Amino acid sequence: MWSIRICNDLDECKHLWNRMMAGGQNLFLQWEIRACFQQTFDRTPCFIVCEDSNRLVGLLALSRIEETDSLAFFPGETWHQKTWLEQNRIIADSPNVFRRLLESVPGNAHLRYLEGECIPPFYTKASVDEVGYLFLPKQYAYDYATYLNEFPRKSLKHIQREPKRIYAQGVKFRYNACPDIEHLFRLNLAAFGQDSYFHDRRFFRGFERLIAELDRRGALRITTVLVGGIIAAVDIGAVWGNCYTLLAGGTHREFPGVAKLINFHHLEIACRERFDMVDFLCGDFGWKQRFHLVSRPLHQIKLVACDVAEESESFISTGMLTNA
Repeated sequence: MWSIRICNDLDECKHLWNRMMAGGQNLFLQWEIRACFQQTFDRTPCFIVCEDSNRLVGLLALSRIEETDSLAFFPGETWHQKTWLEQNRIIADSPNVFRRLLESVPGNAHLRYLEGECIPPFYTKASVDEVGYLFLPKQYAYDYATYLNEFPRKSLKHIQREPKRIYAQGVKFRYNACPDIEHLFRLNLAAFGQDSYFHDRRFFRGFERLIAELDRRGALRITTVLVGGIIAAVDIGAVWGNCYTLLAGGTHREFPGVAKLINFHHLEIACRERFDMVDFLCGDFGWKQRFHLVSRPLHQIKLVACDVAEESESFISTGMLTNA
């Protein structure tokens, strides 16, 4: 028989996570990565566990968001009351376990950036949240020139106009210079102000811990563009498995087009190093589609406590919920 319980003990939550969630090339499913933000936001974990005769058959890893009295995916690293970490999952052995986990959420919840593959076809309350964008070097036989040849000549000339002007000023690339991280934060805050992730000190400190953890594991990538000796752009990424994920960046406002320049450079490096993919995360910002990146929709589920309770009663009365 199924049983549902809620775990609030962080040590046990770590054990459950590592049994059910971690592994593979998904950077965001590593406990150590999530723990960086747990340490700074210090949310109360709320892991909903489904067991069948002491066998784990489902896990929904949430955190309580005190500011809104709601729940979100662990560790609840909110920015403008929305979480940031992507590619979240609900682990369920069957569609019925999936539904039972959601019915057991103790309150309102906004579950973001959910991988579509884990949502059963019958579940109609999930909607597209945002769209992530990937570059797949294998599509071009790991040849950067082949990728560029995919563009119509006029379109490529237009996209490369600003980067070429910058190259004419003298461009150098610098890699893995840790002091450049401070420039990234400063450039990002200067560009976005209160809309910057780093304006929230909790997120800022969590991201610093993330950088340290990636560096400790040999996964950190720092890419700096210098134009005439001036730092014009800094990007931070991670290579996990054979996937290169771009996490954050900052650009100097005096060099319009430098964001295009550094993004083209990431694609060239990806072909040269034969990565499986480059993940530019969600948000288009006006360039990702134009760069012919592959879109990957991520989903969201919004739960209101009273609606969940009513739906649960409806499914029990119709006999649609069974422990099979």
